[in-house]
Formats: sequence, C-alpha cells, structure tokens
Amino acid sequence: MELINDTGPAENAGHLKGSLGFWSQLAVCVGLVVSQGVMVIMLQGAGFGGYGFLMTILLAYVLALTYVFSFSELTLMFRSPGSLATFTEVAIGNFPAIVAVFSGYLVVAMFALSAELVLIELMLVEITGLQLPPGLVLLGLLALFTVFNIMGIDVFATVQSALSFIMVITITLLGIIALTGVGMPRPVDLVTESVGPFSGGMLALLAVAIWGFVGLEFSCPLVKETRDPVRTIPRAMITGATVIMVMYLLYCWGALRYVPTATLASSPLPHYAYVEAVLGKTGLIFLTVAAFTATCSTVNTSLAAVPRMIYGMAQNGQTFAMFGKLHPRYGTPWVAIILVALVTALPILVYGVKADAILLLLVGAAIAWLIAYIIAHIDVIVLRRRYPQIARPFKTPLYPLPQIVGIAGMLYAIYKASPSPELTKTVFSVAGGTLLAGAVLAAIWVRFVMKKGLFEPEPADRHIDVSTSAEG
Repeated sequence: MELINDTGPAENAGHLKGSLGFWSQLAVCVGLVVSQGVMVIMLQGAGFGGYGFLMTILLAYVLALTYVFSFSELTLMFRSPGSLATFTEVAIGNFPAIVAVFSGYLVVAMFALSAELVLIELMLVEITGLQLPPGLVLLGLLALFTVFNIMGIDVFATVQSALSFIMVITITLLGIIALTGVGMPRPVDLVTESVGPFSGGMLALLAVAIWGFVGLEFSCPLVKETRDPVRTIPRAMITGATVIMVMYLLYCWGALRYVPTATLASSPLPHYAYVEAVLGKTGLIFLTVAAFTATCSTVNTSLAAVPRMIYGMAQNGQTFAMFGKLHPRYGTPWVAIILVALVTALPILVYGVKADAILLLLVGAAIAWLIAYIIAHIDVIVLRRRYPQIARPFKTPLYPLPQIVGIAGMLYAIYKASPSPELTKTVFSVAGGTLLAGAVLAAIWVRFVMKKGLFEPEPADRHIDVSTSAEG
C-alpha cells in the first residue's frame, strides 16, 4: 500500500487531511465497483447471454472508459471534493448539480449499499444455517465502517487496500480454477445457450454488464487527499477498469463451464451454485471470503467518497452548512459520514432483510447512477466550449467521441435497465419517484435558499484560476 501521512492529528482542522498514493486509489476504484451485488448480476448476465456475454463485458469496459475520461478531465480541472456537484454548477447550474449528486450517489447509497448488506446477511444464513436476528449483522457492519471512516483517511486506506486485495485475488482465482479444471470434475451434460456476437440479445445485456464497471469515479472526491493527483487519479481509474474487465471475463467464463445458463439466470445466489460446482461444499468458505470482502469493500469506499461529495456541496452552499463540518481530531467530514450511514440503513429498516427487494434496489441504483454519468459527459462538452482557455492536466482522448458514445450508451442502458417486462413499471416508479423527490427538494433549495436560477451557471473563477491558459 502506498500511503503517506505527514500531517499528524487534525486539531481544529479546516480542510481535508491525508495523502493517498496510486495503490490506495486503485483499491478505492476496484473496491467500490466489485460488490457482491455485481458478482450476482454478472453471473445472471452470463446466464442470459452465455458466451456472448463475454463480448458484452468488453463493450461495457469501453463504455466505462468514456466516463473515466470525463471524470479525469473534470476532476483535475477543479480539484474539488465536491466532484460532480462542483463541475456541474459551473457547467449548467446548481439545480442539475444537486440532482446529479443526489441521483448518482446519495440514492445509490440508499439502494445499492442496502442491497449489498442484505446479500451478505442472506449469504451467512445460507452457509452457516444460523438464524440470526434480522438486521444484526448488516447494521453492525455499517456501524463499524462508519467509525473507521470517521477515524481518518489513513485508517480507511489501510482497511480498503486489504479488502480489495483479498477480494480481487479470490474472485480471479475462482475463475482460473474453473477454466483450468483443477477443482471438481466439469459436468459432462452441461447445456450452455449463447447469444451470438453483436446480436440484439448481446446488446440488450449491456445494461447488465455496465453494472460491473460503475463507481470507478469514487476516487475523484478524494482528490485533495491524493498525492500527485494528475498522475494518480487517471491511472488508478483506467487500471481499475482493466483489472475489473479481466477479472469478470475469467469469472463469467469459468461459470459457463460449470453451471447451466438456466441456473445462472434464475438463481438469486448464482455465485453460491458456481462455487459449489467448482470447489464442492468446502468451497463455500472461499465464497464467504469473496462475498464478505466485496460487500465490506463497497460499504467502506462509499462511506469515504459520498460524504466528501456532500462536504464539497456544503462548501459550495448547495446543502446545509453542518455537512461541511470536519472532525476536530481526525479532519474527516463526520456529519456527512453519519448522514450516508443513516440513508443506507433506511431501506433496511423499511423493507427488512428480504431477497425479493435486492433486484429492485440494484436496478433503481443503476438508473440513478447512469443519469449522473450523462450529466458528467455534458459537463465536459459545455466547459470545453465555455472555458477553452482553462488548463486541463488531463484531456479526453478523441474528444468529443467518448462523450457522445458515453451519453448514447448510458441512455440505452437506462432504457434496458428493467430485467423483465413485468418489473418495468415498478422499477421506473421507484427510481423515478425517488429522483423526482430529490429534484423538487433541489429546486426549492436553489430558488429559495441560494436565491439563484435553476440553470444559472456559477463562474468558474469561484473554484479555479480562469486566467490560466490551456496547454496544447
């Protein structure tokens, strides 16, 4: 782990403390993206698409690189923990800025993190057979990682690097064991149906595959706590996307050699069936390690990144000033961290620990996240036209092609987000209702608290020196 702490206790801290290197930032990227929910969804995609889904993973990787380029360009222009809220307020105004963070991050924390925690509790019950008090394990984990993040960026980085390393190794190793056949004998009567390369079915599964790559930009709100961000942040996100692509290709390819596609597509815990087929009953310990570290890594990263976005919004006047408070000893945005933890716990307290709520939560999170990515792409295009003179330490290759491809791909993924026709109305009602509520609150805040126009852009010099000439 590459980590430097040259600051000491943050007594009366007025700004974020700490310094993260490449390996710590890579752990953030990989640790948020690779979750137990994604482990499930990727196998379900393989179940629907067969070997054709491997090509879909490659397409999703390309689509992920488009938003990585956009976030790299924007982050290194502004260097603000407010991240998307800061970029968007300068590009298209405070209202879309607040909606972007609300939809892409706070709602995702509410939906996706809750689903992750429910999955880990269901998995532990399935493997151990213990009838635990509902919510005990998941709320306990949430409380533990909340404390870790309040204690500081160094504690976070140490925990995150360990979790990410274990998680990537276990998931990759499972795929390698399945492909080499050194585990249990491969079923001789295995039936694997497959959609053809570049078929409509393969493209329809893009909405599933892109889930394997969302969240790489969670390294961006940590920009002020990153050493040499110009090199570190783009490298960490691009490397993270590549590691994830290779890992999931091996993971899904191996599953298709051992588990019928019908089982992968229909099982609520397909990774359970996968591990049992490859390693037998003793392999369930292996699964427990992979699933547990994936969930813990996702929760830990979210509790680091999302509160810093909210902290940055408070600094911009886009939310209550109390969320801009830093802990007097640790220099962390502790009020915002507690807010995200409470938001994560809310669906668990409302829905309980139920398997049938997981898919709904994850799809709702996907729609919200993709909207945020579309806004980021728009920000790049608008700021290129409005402020061509501002220095951009990172420039999107082949601009504006990645932004155009990214917007089109994200819109298509949203359109295909519902896993089945009968769930379409429910999925879009839940996601749309939540986003509408956020939009109403954002409009009220901008008009009556900030007293500004909804789409009135803030001047760029509020955050950066606009007199700096762009290089190249």
